[in-house]
Amino acid sequence: MATDPTQPTQRYYRAPCPGCGAPVEFKSAQSTHAVCGYCQSTVVRSGDVLTRLGKMAELFDDHSPLQLMASGRIQLDGKDLPFTLIGRLQYKGDAGVWTEWAAFLQDGTLATLGEDNGAYVFTRPIDPGRELPEAARFRIGTTTAINGKPYSVAYTGQAQLISAQGELPKLPPLGQPFDMVELRSADGEVVSIDYGHTPPGVERGKSVLLEELQLTGLKDESAKDEKGRQFNCPHCGAPVQVQLATSKSVTCGSCASIISLDSGVGGELRSARQDEPVQPIIPLGTKGQLQGVPWQVVGFQHRMGVEPGDDEHFGWSEYLLYNQKRGFAFLVDSEEGWSMVRPTTGAPQLAASGRSATYLGTTYQLKYSYEAETTYVLGEFYWQVERGQKTSNRDFESSKGLLSMEQSKSEITWSSGDKLASDTVVKAFRLEDKKDVLQRDDPGPFVAKSGLGCGTIILIAVIILILLIILGNCSGSSGSGYRSSGGSFGGYSSGGGHK
Repeated sequence: MATDPTQPTQRYYRAPCPGCGAPVEFKSAQSTHAVCGYCQSTVVRSGDVLTRLGKMAELFDDHSPLQLMASGRIQLDGKDLPFTLIGRLQYKGDAGVWTEWAAFLQDGTLATLGEDNGAYVFTRPIDPGRELPEAARFRIGTTTAINGKPYSVAYTGQAQLISAQGELPKLPPLGQPFDMVELRSADGEVVSIDYGHTPPGVERGKSVLLEELQLTGLKDESAKDEKGRQFNCPHCGAPVQVQLATSKSVTCGSCASIISLDSGVGGELRSARQDEPVQPIIPLGTKGQLQGVPWQVVGFQHRMGVEPGDDEHFGWSEYLLYNQKRGFAFLVDSEEGWSMVRPTTGAPQLAASGRSATYLGTTYQLKYSYEAETTYVLGEFYWQVERGQKTSNRDFESSKGLLSMEQSKSEITWSSGDKLASDTVVKAFRLEDKKDVLQRDDPGPFVAKSGLGCGTIILIAVIILILLIILGNCSGSSGSGYRSSGGSFGGYSSGGGHK
């Protein structure tokens, strides 16, 4: 790697590995641990002495475009700071597998570039300004303050270190679970609280795109080719191929069973049979370009919803799209039309009435509130997908776009995006032969939901017999309830934002 003449020379420490004698370097004075690149020994630095703690587990191959010694630039506090990736920590939790890269900044400090299924967050350590409560005290959806700034509790759960590489400012015990809490603000900030340390480690930052970081020294394109993993379906015995290294679930192409990959392809495979297949209009594997980004369809799920107090259901479909540098997005197909959304990094501010939400300066009005359930899935998913998975959803809309909130027991996920014209979807995936099948109502200007609710309509219908007959005929023809169009604006995302 070429040396930047504008970057001052940094002092670093080098000593032989106590396990094999190969040189182990410490570029940052804040780094206390390192993993030898030759024998995988974990070593701890105390002054000028290196001590071997044991051997590190092999890295999980996540096919990341990043690698050690890749360098880039980041705007922090109005300064343009060069940085180099010097270490890598891989974690596994109930939300999946993710990576934290130790970034050594030009000013001699350390930061973290979190990578989770193609989404990236750049954070730096902060002093929270107070003693933090234990992790169990944080409740999903509640508000807390860090240095006087309000944050919403977006995630609570446990994680464990599964592997590491390079030079590290911290090294939790391998395979030992610890608590994690994630907070998000209305202006897009994320705060991660790591209870694997005493006191807990706190970092704050925002999401970034790889293009913004001007990275050099990334893996070659040839190194990103994935040959896939193959095994036999535990239900029918047919061969099943997994294309994405980070997939947590996959469906069998022969019997449509949902197969859990939580224990890895070589581990014990658990499966669940699916009946009543739903065929996606856009086939899995289809490639296309939306909003200037190339995507590939890797997953499909059909979902059903029901509004509180109503016994009629409505349905919609979601296509999981993947791009190696942008991560995942959802292409949503409902009778209202097509839309494309991605999980947000920040937490929109929900009004006390629950009738509106504000995000990045835009106020969105509540359009629908309902319970959602996954009824059928195909393909690969970066979360542990299950038939019957349920969330509580709220959909908001403004003239600038869409906003959706999904809440499970351990997480609140916000997604934002835009409506798409049917022709845009047809052209993006070159599906001119399916143009009529893909046709939906084109997006129009947003009009806030009328105050005339379902209860009022029913009351009028009871009083006026003619309206009752009309409403009955309409309901019978649609087969999906008075909110026949249906359709979540967002996709189910289990833990996609944390580092």
